[in-house]
This record gives sequence, C-alpha cells and structure tokens, in this order.
Amino acid sequence: MYSYRAIKQNLKLYLEELSDHPEDASVGCQTDAFLDKPATPLFIPAKSGKDVATQIEEGELFHFDTEVQPVLEVLIGKTMEQALLEVLEEEELASLRAQQRAFQELRNAELVEVQRLEEQERRHREEKVRRLKQQREVLENERVIAEKIAARGFAQQYLADLLPSVYNTLREQGYFYDPVQRDIETGFLPWLMAEVDNALEKREIALTVLDSEFRILCFLLNIDNLYFYTVKVKN
Repeated sequence: MYSYRAIKQNLKLYLEELSDHPEDASVGCQTDAFLDKPATPLFIPAKSGKDVATQIEEGELFHFDTEVQPVLEVLIGKTMEQALLEVLEEEELASLRAQQRAFQELRNAELVEVQRLEEQERRHREEKVRRLKQQREVLENERVIAEKIAARGFAQQYLADLLPSVYNTLREQGYFYDPVQRDIETGFLPWLMAEVDNALEKREIALTVLDSEFRILCFLLNIDNLYFYTVKVKN
C-alpha cells in the first residue's frame, strides 16, 4: 500500500492576487401565483335516443282498494299460517324439551342406580378378596404352626440322643468342668509337680555330690566297703 505525506511549500513567488472585477448586474423576475386545478366535471354520456313522456290519470291503471284486497288476503293468510306454524313448532319444541328432561331424569336415575350397583359389587368383591386373604392367612398360619410343631417334635426326638453325646463330647474336650477340679488341675497340680521336681532335682544333686565325695574318699582311702555303703544309701 502507498502512503502519502503532506509537505508544505512556499508558493508566494508563483501566486498573483487578482484585483480587477468584471461588470455585473442584478436582474429579477416575478412569476404569477399558482392557480389550483379546476374540479373535473362529471362524465355525462351523450344521448343516443329520443325522450318520450306520457300522462296517466287517476283510475286509468288500477283501483288500489279493489286490487289490494287479494294481496292483503294472501299476506294475512300467509302471516297467520306462518304464525300457526311457529306456535306449533314452539309447542313441539316444548314437548321435545319436556321429553328430553324426562329422559335425562330417567337416565340420571339409571346412572345413579348403576353406580350404586357398581359400588355394591365393588364392596362385595373387596369383601370377598378380604375374606379369601384372611382364609389364606389362617391356612398359612395353620401350616406354619403345623410345621413348627413337626419341627419341634423332630428336634426333640433328634436332640434326645444328641444332647447327651454333645454334652459328653464337650465334657471330654474340657468345655464343661468342675471349677475346683479345674483349679486343682491347672493351678495346684502343676505347682505341686514343679515343687516335687525341684525337690527331686535338689535331692539328686545332693546325692550326686555326696556320691562324688564318697567316691573321692573311697579312692583316697581305698576302702571298698564304703563304696558299697554309698550305693545302698543312694538306692
């Protein structure tokens, strides 16, 4: 893209001021006022025929009172007939409305009776279901009780021989014991055996020491009788 930059130049040497004015004159013109357009006249087509006129005197064509009587009779007859038809139609509509109201009342009564019978049937059905449920619950309870009684009898019969053997086994394994006997076996007898072992060990040590001393003495004195005496004492 190209960029432009404005550079100021001194143009006084090349400019010349024009001081001469040409001759001029002012001229005016006034126009007329604007006139409104006149209204467009109505279009009237040109006549293509001739105008003809005639004069009818009173009573020449028809007599109103005489000629209007059949027309009035027809109008009045039609009016009365239409009125009678409308009255009959209204009576028929009223009769239909009464029949409709009676039918609606009968239908409502039948609907109420049907609803009552349906409600009664529903109550009977619910009562039947409830009775069947109660009967099933009673039978189920009787079955459970019978099973419990049978299980109890079987358990008693089975445990009659099982309990003694179990007690004997547990007693042999040491689960049932006499506290005094257990205390003696676990406390006193181990202590007694330990004391006896200590005493025997001390006696054995003493006899061993005594035997060694006698052996040394016999060896030194060369006395065999003392050795036999020591053996007897040891035994």
